Amino acid sequence: MRCPAIDQIRQLAAAGLIVLFLSGCQTAATDGLVASDAPPDVSGPAASAIAGDMVSRLAEQIGPGKVTIALKVDASPFGQALEGALKGWGYAVVTDQKTDAGKTVIPLAYGVLAFDGQVLARLSTSKVELGRAYTVTAGGATPASALSVLKRG
Repeated sequence: MRCPAIDQIRQLAAAGLIVLFLSGCQTAATDGLVASDAPPDVSGPAASAIAGDMVSRLAEQIGPGKVTIALKVDASPFGQALEGALKGWGYAVVTDQKTDAGKTVIPLAYGVLAFDGQVLARLSTSKVELGRAYTVTAGGATPASALSVLKRG
């Protein structure tokens, strides 16, 4: 039998960890953003589910795919899934940091951190940061917290 008080404590701890995770983005900057990082042990189906959810939330903040996203991907399943999800939402994605003059380019960094049986995911641009905790299963991932949105002026 599950204890509701324990569940609330876990949710509060996950939310607090997301806040800590996002606040670290302000200090570890690379061109204004943190360097992208994701553990290789997040499975392909989980990485795809998390990337798909996070990109849909990013689209709500920056608008539909009418801009180019500059992304430094790593070899992790999440990095590959994120690039695919961005393209699926209609964003042009450059990974070599070269674009045509006159195009709007939004640098995007990401981070994925495993903690206490959950995965915390973060997407960062110069204007907005998104964070969310996920419960990962063999077949994918489901949100385990509300979306955290930090907007910069």
